[in-house]
Amino acid sequence: MELVYPPVVALAKTMFRVLDLKIEIEGAEHIPASGGAVLASNHSSYLDFIFCGLGTQPAKRLVRFMAKKSVFDHKVSGPLMRGMRHIPVDRKAGTAAFKEATEALRGGEIVGVFPEATISESFTIKGLKSGAARMAQEAGVPLIPMAVWGPHRLWTKGRKKELTKRHVPVLIKIGEAVPTPEDTTPEAITATLKQRLTELLDAVQRAYPEKPSGPDDRWWLPAHLGGTAPLPGPAAAV
Repeated sequence: MELVYPPVVALAKTMFRVLDLKIEIEGAEHIPASGGAVLASNHSSYLDFIFCGLGTQPAKRLVRFMAKKSVFDHKVSGPLMRGMRHIPVDRKAGTAAFKEATEALRGGEIVGVFPEATISESFTIKGLKSGAARMAQEAGVPLIPMAVWGPHRLWTKGRKKELTKRHVPVLIKIGEAVPTPEDTTPEAITATLKQRLTELLDAVQRAYPEKPSGPDDRWWLPAHLGGTAPLPGPAAAV
């Protein structure tokens, strides 16, 4: 029985209404109504997990996110994370998290992953880790790409939090599952995933209904769309 997750979701939705966030979800039909799946999203905000989880609500599914162990050690967030059965990741001992996530997938859960591992300060898709592809292959479940755009205007790396900012549009776009055939390497699948995520992110960035209010407000756009976000760095190894 889910005792913690539903009240947290209800509280989040209430806050969205209070702040009048303009949330649009596209592609929810790609979330399976039952069974395991890996949900792989871009990462541009500390709030991404909230909105990724919201993207599965039309399918009435909950997401078990993989998150760094320090979040579980915190006296406030720790009990909530454990109560929602999210999966702690100790980067010095990642095998245990991979095993726990794979078992959850086989048990019919949706596991949420940010394959960029850290926030992309360029607001483009960074080099991806191959864990999402490996988990999907290992468990035999769909690998579903998702792009979220807008929450970075509320809270992202290197910027002051503006959690009470109102009327911010948030676009959530979910794509078709990335094929994960057994005879394909995780690295090749990850390359396809990066392409899909790039396409989804570009689509929501170009469809975003607001523009910067002036030169000093261009920080939240990537450089290739006229923003002042840093240029992408060298691709990370998978």
